[in-house]
Amino acid sequence: PLSGHCTCKTISYTLTAPPLITHACHCTFCQRESGSAFALNALIESSHFTVTSATQPTVRSIPSLSSAAGDAHLVVCVKVGTLDDEGKKRVRPDVHIYTSTKMEWVELGGERARGARVFEEYYDKREVWSRESLERWDVLLKQG
Repeated sequence: PLSGHCTCKTISYTLTAPPLITHACHCTFCQRESGSAFALNALIESSHFTVTSATQPTVRSIPSLSSAAGDAHLVVCVKVGTLDDEGKKRVRPDVHIYTSTKMEWVELGGERARGARVFEEYYDKREVWSRESLERWDVLLKQG
């Protein structure tokens, strides 16, 4: 399992399964929210995200800004930078999305070379996600 926490360590968590997929999102919303060139987000089923601290997080849902609108109770979007050091070493982006608005100086040639997919906008998960992740997603939709 992977573990992580917020900056002040008031909230800590554990992921009990690998992420469904990890996005490097270059959209302008993620740039503004992260204060960086892109946000690194790992999507995982809510059932595999366990808060291990006494303090519970505030859950925020912005369906109009989510490609998975309406699925917020099914999946959690974990900011990869909140993972402990070992997790940050293990989790890499599977895809780069919304690269039509990426910062000009961000070069993705190395990412393509290691096998990460690159999309100007979003993508069809049935064409991108691993078979295992798609099977897990289908289980989620049946539970939803």
